[in-house]
Amino acid sequence: MSKGRKRKRKNRKHEKGSSAIMFIVVIFCAVMGVKTFSLHQESRELTKKQEALAVRMDSEEKRKAELEELEKYMQTKKYMEEVAKSKLGLVYPNEILIQPENK
Repeated sequence: MSKGRKRKRKNRKHEKGSSAIMFIVVIFCAVMGVKTFSLHQESRELTKKQEALAVRMDSEEKRKAELEELEKYMQTKKYMEEVAKSKLGLVYPNEILIQPENK
């Protein structure tokens, strides 16, 4: 064989190898781009969920504080008197209960 043919064979092999490597690199970049895009979308969705949960947590904290206040109020004498009067119809011995006439 002549030197020209050997060089052509080496160049063809080199070109085929370079083309294969370039193809693999392009496929890898495409896969990484798609994965990056999907992770970015997932990150945005999780951020939205986190914000919604933070708002919900704030409202639940307020509700908890209201319930604690109600619990304290329900342990007072004033509340017990209101329940005794409204639900049980009880009155103090010196108290006069006036009821409206039924029509």
